[in-house]
Amino acid sequence: MTNLDGEARASYVRDMFERIAGRYNLMNRLMTAGQDVVWRREVIRRTHLPSQGCLLDLGTGTGDLAFEALRQYSPSFVAAADFTLGMMRTGKQHAVQKAIGWHAADALSLPYADNTFDAVVSGFLLRNVTDLPRALEEQWRVLKPGGTLVALDTTKPRKSPLSPLIRFHMHKVIPFLGYLITGEKDAYVYLPDSSEAFLTAEDLAALLRNVGFREVGFERKMFGAVAIHWGVK
Repeated sequence: MTNLDGEARASYVRDMFERIAGRYNLMNRLMTAGQDVVWRREVIRRTHLPSQGCLLDLGTGTGDLAFEALRQYSPSFVAAADFTLGMMRTGKQHAVQKAIGWHAADALSLPYADNTFDAVVSGFLLRNVTDLPRALEEQWRVLKPGGTLVALDTTKPRKSPLSPLIRFHMHKVIPFLGYLITGEKDAYVYLPDSSEAFLTAEDLAALLRNVGFREVGFERKMFGAVAIHWGVK
């Protein structure tokens, strides 16, 4: 699965998320013991969204970050964009969905003008895109000068005495839970495999700087297996 690239990988990821859309949020809570909710709150706090600002939740899935932006701030506009329509259909059942603009969009070719948003956020998107530099360049393009990117994603944890336990959780517990809850074991085999194939937090920070972001930083979570990244245009 992780050896796929280009359109083949994009199609695989899209179909996979379509299949698990209905239980996606529940699985996130179980896999992280509820910590993904805390991380998403921090992602939105780190945007420092100005009053009546505009925010893009890219790879929105069921819209958790978009909804959190509405809770924390009073934005003039929140765009929730994804290329997996089934995930967004699930998210739109939320009571406050009318306050969000839901858009079908590819992270490699965003349908927004330059300098549109005060913040671009994403949750577990970056490891799934087929051209990471291009995806980051697109986010930089649609941000206003001074705008902030904040991304939550998996990262390669540093080796530690907990490494065997982390690997057991990722390669045994998560696929088992995934099959039990969603009936889709393959999707939750892809998750740890794609995480281990992804960049380290340091390498992703360097890529953000290469794209043009400044004030780049990151903070590791969940024993180093997850990180929140940020940068300013």
